[in-house]
Amino acid sequence: MLDWGDVLRFANHGNPTPERRDERSEEEWKATLTPEEFRVTRLKGTERAFSSEMCSLFDPGKYKCVCCGTPLFDASVKFESGTGWPSFTQPIKESAVAYHIDSTFGMKRVETVCNTCDAHLGHVFPDGPAPSGLRYCINAVALRKMED
Repeated sequence: MLDWGDVLRFANHGNPTPERRDERSEEEWKATLTPEEFRVTRLKGTERAFSSEMCSLFDPGKYKCVCCGTPLFDASVKFESGTGWPSFTQPIKESAVAYHIDSTFGMKRVETVCNTCDAHLGHVFPDGPAPSGLRYCINAVALRKMED
């Protein structure tokens, strides 16, 4: 189980090696994503808080990257954070998500990206529930529920 120390270690000293890479041109991403998906995932945007019903959905299942289809999170670690974005306590596996220090907007945060295609997902914070203490605050538009 990852904790805040692991997140900071990855962000500062290098991320886990992904199982595969998906590297497409900006034009290729634009051709496969909606304008909002492209803005959030490829241009590091943020969707409006509470703009997705995904926040209140807690059905069992897994969530994948909207860009490349890599499994990222399991609904079993999803929780209601009250922030307006889907929140999780852990990625589906250590190598699924990569971490980068984000100093934009005068804040110091840790950005989360898909480790396969570098899609911006959101940020991770050390204020989540036990036992990990992590809150992966993820843009719903960056995720798609996987079919069983």
